[in-house]
Amino acid sequence: MISVTGMAFKRKLVLAVLTAGSLLCVYVLCVNLEGSWSIKPLRNLHGFSQKPNSSSGDSEEPQDRRNSSERWSHPSPASTRHPEHPSAAALQKHTRAHTPPPTSETQTAAGPQAAARATSRPEAVGGTRSSTRGPTTPQSTESPFIGDTHYMGEDVPAQTNCTDGVGSRVAQTLFGGRFLRRVPVLQWANHVSRDQYQRLSQYSGPHGWGGVDYNTLLETLSVLNSSANGRMLDDWSRRSNGSSCSRCAVVGNGGILKDSGRGPEIDSHHYVFRTNGAILKGFEQDVGSRTTHYTFSTNTMMNSMSRYARLGFTGPPLSQETRYVFLPDQERDYLLMKAAATHTTVERGPERTKDPTRYFGQNVTAEKMKMYHPDFVRYLRNRFLRSRNLKTRFKHIYRPTTGAVMLLAVLHSCDQVSAYGFMTPDFKNYSDHYYDKTYHPVGFFVNHDMRMELTLWQQLHQAGLITLYMHK
Repeated sequence: MISVTGMAFKRKLVLAVLTAGSLLCVYVLCVNLEGSWSIKPLRNLHGFSQKPNSSSGDSEEPQDRRNSSERWSHPSPASTRHPEHPSAAALQKHTRAHTPPPTSETQTAAGPQAAARATSRPEAVGGTRSSTRGPTTPQSTESPFIGDTHYMGEDVPAQTNCTDGVGSRVAQTLFGGRFLRRVPVLQWANHVSRDQYQRLSQYSGPHGWGGVDYNTLLETLSVLNSSANGRMLDDWSRRSNGSSCSRCAVVGNGGILKDSGRGPEIDSHHYVFRTNGAILKGFEQDVGSRTTHYTFSTNTMMNSMSRYARLGFTGPPLSQETRYVFLPDQERDYLLMKAAATHTTVERGPERTKDPTRYFGQNVTAEKMKMYHPDFVRYLRNRFLRSRNLKTRFKHIYRPTTGAVMLLAVLHSCDQVSAYGFMTPDFKNYSDHYYDKTYHPVGFFVNHDMRMELTLWQQLHQAGLITLYMHK
């Protein structure tokens, strides 16, 4: 028989083994969870929810977009997931820039962490240019691909005497530190030179001149030799009608505009900007009928004409007041620009032998043509929409949407900016486009960060720099 003492000993032994095992399990669990305990939850941004919301159809390119230099395909669900919105402090920190003074000799920082910065004076044909340098210390370890330390800079006299415009208010907002006034929004004949070509050739797509032959670049920009090509609001003196502030409406193609009744309000602005598949016929009551500026790349325009032809989009808006603003992404954009400005057929590339008057009308002139400067587009990406996608294997195809470039360009050109049909948190309530006959959800792809754009529009709206149309 087993003694009472032996049974007591066995019970103690079992209890000891169970205790040791429990402690070991707790230890392993603690080790595995240690990393997650150290993660701080994201804070709401200006009262805006961090949940994955955006708006439908914010002037986005057709989703089947591809190009010969930077191909992409529908990625797996894991790779299409967009990062959560950064906090306001984090977004301000990693896009920190400094507002330059009116002098062309030096760049003095503006803001709480002001520091003087030297600038260079690269040679340029037909004018004096200086470069705009960003903060060098924080950027010392970043890839040269980013290119956030050297932008062209120029002094352009103000077109208006507005005392309550974006320019006078931006310094008091969280955007004051990253807003560069002297980076040219548009490129034209005065900007091309061998030195500039060498500098910008290291950046591809809309962020530089990489992949564009120098002679093609020179021939294209040389026909943009009017001051109208270098100014977004080139006819302000005739259009102002005594107003001291320019009022601009930027119209995306989002489904939020369906049945909005905002057409007359949109048309009442001095200028009306549109992009890509901007279908107007039959939707005038909601989106207006005027177009003073149409923004596009050759690729997005062609895709829009193909994809939305059955819905009524046969080409860019045509009117006496319409200007055409190219977002150059490939050499084909420069070739089409040159052909359109000179009323000749396209000499090579995907549009070879095509007549550009088919797209822009018989009365189009070189003065009506404009083209975004690659320094400006890269500056927007680096300081306003610096997505975490830039740290992934998809970094070379990431860029702001065409609609985002348009809206931010208007922010740098107009005094008062109203945005319609852009990203809003309740995007699931609307179809992708206002002209969709049936509901189509918004698609998200790795070449854009539409969630980050959504956050930016909310920030700009709450800072009082834009008025964003949102359903009540």
